[in-house]
Amino acid sequence: MKAGITILPEYRWAEAKPRWQAAERYGFDHVWTWDHVGGTDFVDGPWFGAVPTLALAAEVTSRVELGLLVASPNFRHPVPFAREVTALDDASGGRFTLGIGSGGAGGYDTKVFGGTNRVTSPFGRYTEFVELLDELLRHDDVTWSGEHYRAEGARNLPGCVQRPRVPFVLAANGPKGLRLAARRGEGWVTTGLHREGLADWWSTVAELSARMDEVLAETPVTGFRRFLQTDGAPVYSLSSTECYRDFLGRAAELGFTDVAAPWPREAGPYAGDEGILETVAAEVLPALP
Repeated sequence: MKAGITILPEYRWAEAKPRWQAAERYGFDHVWTWDHVGGTDFVDGPWFGAVPTLALAAEVTSRVELGLLVASPNFRHPVPFAREVTALDDASGGRFTLGIGSGGAGGYDTKVFGGTNRVTSPFGRYTEFVELLDELLRHDDVTWSGEHYRAEGARNLPGCVQRPRVPFVLAANGPKGLRLAARRGEGWVTTGLHREGLADWWSTVAELSARMDEVLAETPVTGFRRFLQTDGAPVYSLSSTECYRDFLGRAAELGFTDVAAPWPREAGPYAGDEGILETVAAEVLPALP
């Protein structure tokens, strides 16, 4: 089991920098941030760009895996985004992992564009986004004509540090998305399905993991990673050391290889005590298999 933490891009860099450095010092395996124009639940507060945040984080860390959970087709085009991904992989010395999702149909990322980024087939756009980005990061001089995106002679030099490209971790809950993750990704991430009670939420996570078992039985993938992002749980996973330990144990039992939990915030969603991270670092992370 690998343990990760997600730092929302809501802090000025003077405040964010010590958090990213602390995450590495604590012994977390990976550190993530969200990719939104603005967080729907955080729209009235500060918010910063994910790509420059990660570039800065790459400069002040040396070991920890860095990434997005998850990049959004709501406001990105694969051609310029491929350049940004390549730059992040280079700046981090090959420590970058790219999570990608379909992009929500609602929320601030849609509202802020006046709804002009709505599509009739979000999954179709998601699939094409992943497939074109895959081609752009693997090959030079790519031409593409699809339903949602076009590219003509797109170059990719110098290419990624990681070969043939940075790893993809694809978000999915439905059958088509799970198959896409197995076909085009090196990993899969889920937040489970929305439920009011923790037991019911874990039931959805178990069901989704069982569906992924079936997909991987049909399409075996060597070294495939399975991420549980605990943002969607009805109980904050870092509310206590025992709660966090329980989340890690349950996730491992369900076949997950990685867990990502939100960094404790002062108030609102994921409110908690940052001091708990010291205990987690001393007592929980060293004991992980």
